[in-house]
This record gives sequence, structure tokens and C-alpha cells, in this order.
Amino acid sequence: GVALMPGTGEYALATTPVHFNDGLGRNRSANVNTPSAQTDFSASIRNLVEEVPGCGAVGLVVSWFGNDLRIGECSLQPKVEQKTSDGVGMPWRVCGVDRAHAAVIPKKDGLSVYGGTPCDASVVQAIRHMNAQGLEVMFYPFILMEQGEGNGLPDPLTGADDQPVLPWRGRITTAIAAGRDGTTDGTAAAETEVSSFFGTASVGDFQISGGQVVYSGPNEWSYRRFVLHYAYLCKLAGGVESFCIGSEMRGMTQIRGASNTFPAVEALKVLAADVRQILGAETKISYAADWSEYFGYHPQDGSGDVLFPLDDLWAHPEIDFVGIDNYMPLTDWREGTEHLDAGGGAVAVWDLAALKGGIEGGEGFDWYYADDAARAAQQRTPITDGAHGEDWVFRYKDLRGWWGSEHHPRLGGVRQAAPTAWVPESKPIWFIEIGCAALDKATNQPNKFLDLLSSESALPVHSDGRRDDLIQARYLRAILEHWAEPGRNPVSSVY
Repeated sequence: GVALMPGTGEYALATTPVHFNDGLGRNRSANVNTPSAQTDFSASIRNLVEEVPGCGAVGLVVSWFGNDLRIGECSLQPKVEQKTSDGVGMPWRVCGVDRAHAAVIPKKDGLSVYGGTPCDASVVQAIRHMNAQGLEVMFYPFILMEQGEGNGLPDPLTGADDQPVLPWRGRITTAIAAGRDGTTDGTAAAETEVSSFFGTASVGDFQISGGQVVYSGPNEWSYRRFVLHYAYLCKLAGGVESFCIGSEMRGMTQIRGASNTFPAVEALKVLAADVRQILGAETKISYAADWSEYFGYHPQDGSGDVLFPLDDLWAHPEIDFVGIDNYMPLTDWREGTEHLDAGGGAVAVWDLAALKGGIEGGEGFDWYYADDAARAAQQRTPITDGAHGEDWVFRYKDLRGWWGSEHHPRLGGVRQAAPTAWVPESKPIWFIEIGCAALDKATNQPNKFLDLLSSESALPVHSDGRRDDLIQARYLRAILEHWAEPGRNPVSSVY
């Protein structure tokens, strides 16, 4: 499968031409920019089907915009790029809001920092078009954060006066993050912050009427309104193969309420059941966890706690698979030959056997770096669980160990007798996102990318920044071939 990026553009998903009327005799096209005279979306899908005939699935990414890393202060809204003219033939409308009443995306140097939210009518057209092509659609609601420079919002992670510019949604957490003085983490107050973000919009607050999804619920720009709206929109469009109720909200799913509860995970469980009610039994539902999030949480507070926040979600009867956005490092390559990766027989970072060896080996499986100084010096600490022999607990790469085992939490380092709700081998794992940048040594840190507008922009560690298309292709080939090898991908005794 492939993902349709970037998940923005007011008419990017429309199959019919839309234009803006900028005055007498001045029309400009919103979504026909190809020589074929087809809309951009239709041309893209045609190219996909012709050039990648083996691709049977498409992730449909649609974005709303978040404005604060403090979960209790963060609202989510669909937004437009401008308000002066509307699309002729398809007025912009999302979740009951028209262009005149929509918020506008922030600008930098006179240009919008993102494209606008795709209008509802275009999303319906896109789903129907792909369904008609025989493509399996996975709907992927996406949060883009819009904070600009000098935003004046206190950073929950550092206490700085400003939050980072266009940060990762995985950084959304309590107003003062866990580990900092004054944090609400571990208290009922944290539960209140989480509740504010999710909101109270309910399944009954939406209905399909006149070819639109109509909302009549509380006046809130909340996470529940966001996700439930799109569940109904998918239903209106004729259904989708699968639906993600969120992705990479690591800072959120690790927030603790009172008594070691995880309020965001509880809220996601409720949301999964609600989406099931809307979309029915045939649609596969899950959450796409970050690769550093799916398997567990080890608070770096000296407690010795080993927690499994997402297990209650993975075990939920309305969750069909374990979703992972898989950007795990495969290499630790440095310039020259005087480094440990070169000592293993690999002559270059593109070595396919070495890349495959890093999928269930290397950093995050065999060893880890204790800090940046250890990384610089390649001082590798073996990953072992001396207390109980459950090495997989600390190996984020050990998918098979995690998938096939009972998960026993540890509180204060003490292994609890009762396991979590996760039943070994009970559900398949899907890699919702995989890939790495086309950059020198990108397999060292596949989660790093260049975006000059975003504070998250960074080169992979030890990269010189040169473009490298080969490493991107080799990374994908290594992942796909590794898990396709007979016996590598385990057969479940449960399903």
C-alpha cells in the first residue's frame, strides 16, 4: 500500500475540476495541474494503478490543525488557506463549517505554512473513486501542529517561553510534562486535561442528510468531533477497508491519571467502539502507534516501572490489528571504515544483508546507546533483562517476542503476577507507515526528515545531507524481503 500525501489541499482530493473566480475573466484552477486535463487526484490514481500494479491499498490522509502542545489547551480545527474566494462547483465545507466561518491557516512570509483541510465533498469523491478502482482504502485522520515562531505558548516539555515551531503531534502532553516539577501526570487533574482534548461529541450528534454529514453536537473543536466526523464521511462515501482512530500520539497515550491509569488510552477505546458503531463489522479499526510507543512505556524517573499503556487498546474487541508507524533504525553507519558497522562485513551503508540484519538486530534489539556521548564513541550497552529474562520488554525491535508473550507490568521494578489484557498472538501487526528519507545514511534514523519550516527538521545522525535515492529503495526492499521470508513472519495459533 501507499499513502496519499500530504493530507492537505482544499480540493486536492476532488475528482471533478474546481476553480476560483478572481474577478471578471480571471479564473484559476484549484486542482487541474497536469497535462492530461484530469484533476490532480484522478491523474495521481491513474499513474499509481499503471505504474505500481501490485499496489492494492491506499492510505487516505486528511488533516485538521492543532494549536498547542498542552493537551488541555489544544483545539483541533479544519482550516482554509484564504477566505476571499470559494471553489466554483464545490464550495469548501468541512464538518458543517463553510469558508466564511472557517479559521485560516497561519502564514509565513505571505505563504500558508500548510495547505487547507480537504473539503468534505472532495474526500467523498476520493473514497468513491478509489473504491471503484478496486483499491482498499485506509482512512487516516491526521493532526498537523501550526505553532509559529514566538508563539508565546509555554513548552510543556522544557518550560521554555515558546513551543517549538510546527512540532510533532507526539509531543502533545500535560501542561507540565511528566518528570518536571508541578506536573499533573499521575493525578486526576491529568485526566481532566485529557478529557478536555477528547471532548464530548457523541455518535448521535452526527447524521447523514442531503449528501452531507451534519453535526448538531456541542460547540467544541475536539478530537472526538474530528474522528467521528470522518467515520460518518467514510460511511457516506460507501465505506472503507480500514480506519485509524489516530496516530503517533505518544505523549498523550503515556499520560497517567490517578492509580496508574492511562486516560487517553481509555478515551481511544471508547472511540474505537463508537467508530465500529458507525462503520460496521466489515471495517478494520486500529490506532497507528509510533514505533517507540506501541510496545510499552518505561518512565525515565528511576522508578523501575515497566508499563504497557496501549495493551488495553490492542486487546479491545473492536481493535482488529496492532498498527505501528515503523521508523526503527537499521544501521549505525559512519564515514570511512573505522566503525563497528563496517567491521561486520558490510562495505557500504547500502549492503542489503546488513540492512536486513538491522531489522531484528542491532540498535533497539541487541544493544542501545546510553547517551549521546556513548553514541559518538560507539559504546554499546547490551539489552538484557537480568531480573526475569524477558529481554523483549526492552527491545522495541523484538516484534515477535512482544507479539507472542504475555505482558507483565513492573511497578517499582517488581514484576506483577497478573499480565495485561494482551493475549499472545491474538492480533496481526500492520506497519501503517514505513520508509526513510532519500538522504545519506538515512537508515541510521529513518524518522528524520528535512522540512525547513519545522522544528522537527533534522538530518539522520552522521548524515552529510547529500541526496541518496538508493538508500531509500534499499531500505524498503530490506523490510519487505525480510518479513516475506518463509518462517520469518510467525503464524498465529489464535487467528
